[in-house]
Amino acid sequence: MNNFEYKAPTKLIFGKNTIEKLKDEIPKNKKILLTYGGGSIRKNGVYKKVMDALKDHTVMEFGGIEPNPKYETLMQAVEIVKRENIDFLLAVGGGSTLDGTKFIAAAAKFEGEDPWDILSKGAQIKDAIPLADVITLPATGSEMNPGAVISKLETNEKFAFHSPFVYPVFSIIDPETTYSLPEKQTVNGIVDTFVHTMEQYATYDVNTPLQDEWMLGLIKTLMVEAKKVLKNPNDYDARANVFWCATCGLNYWMSLGCAQDWSTHMIGHELTALYGIDHGESLAIVLTRVWKNRKCDKMEKLAKMAIEVFGANEFLPKNILADITIKKTKKFFESLGRRTKLADYGIDKQEAAKKISQRFKERNISLGEKGNIGPDEVHEILMHC
Repeated sequence: MNNFEYKAPTKLIFGKNTIEKLKDEIPKNKKILLTYGGGSIRKNGVYKKVMDALKDHTVMEFGGIEPNPKYETLMQAVEIVKRENIDFLLAVGGGSTLDGTKFIAAAAKFEGEDPWDILSKGAQIKDAIPLADVITLPATGSEMNPGAVISKLETNEKFAFHSPFVYPVFSIIDPETTYSLPEKQTVNGIVDTFVHTMEQYATYDVNTPLQDEWMLGLIKTLMVEAKKVLKNPNDYDARANVFWCATCGLNYWMSLGCAQDWSTHMIGHELTALYGIDHGESLAIVLTRVWKNRKCDKMEKLAKMAIEVFGANEFLPKNILADITIKKTKKFFESLGRRTKLADYGIDKQEAAKKISQRFKERNISLGEKGNIGPDEVHEILMHC
């Protein structure tokens, strides 16, 4: 097991009728900027619940944060924060709204000339506006981690950043808020959770049996509960279990001491930036192709997953077991209605492979837990997508 340090300061408030607790969690002397996305929170009643809870607080609003939140939009909010002396941010919505709010929090206090440097150059974050959230979509796990992913329209780029300064002070998770989610968003969230877990699990083995069992247990739970949610969107227990899977899928406690990959996400981000497909869609396309390309590196973990998750015969050769996991995972994504080929989205794989591998070459970036997925490997992976 590798050395590790872990601190997750976010307070989680989970369950029915928890939005009303906002009034007690945010001091009344704070000037709040409420951030949200396209306005679905007004239709599903979440906005009213939030505003009722904050009736004795000073609240300003900033809406229109996009899926794959855009730098250009977020900088408009940064201007409001500075002009109005906002000292607390409350994100209400899905992971994109929360990711965008994390960037707003950091950019508003950034000491450099261009806040995009936080993402493109890894510029240091020394402070941020305190933030919290009412999270309404199980997917990114952003409600309990210090990371965010932001896109820039001008350059068609999508990058992540991490800072302990953008951990949410608290996160409210009421699974009832997910009842009205479109099926596509629900499915994308399930895929995102699955792949988050696999980026941390499906690597080379560093003797982390407890962490492995946690992650495989999450995957088994997610697969069972996903079917229940799609069958009955108002099944509270299934919604709650899927949401808890999403939160645990990326609060990093399961992968402490483990090797981690994240190449599927890095390649997927480029597909989203260049072609506009949903994050969950990109992950369903790329994951199993990365596994095929790096099967030798991931053999032990993929074989173990075939036995413990998919019920394969433990006496089969490990390379066969790994192939079973690859095949069954692809089949699971397709059972959710998620397409798994670039052609399914009208994307020419040769063009995508050329463009994206060239981007990684220009950035001099190598991916994967062993750093052995370079531009040539990225090109090969995408040619099989």
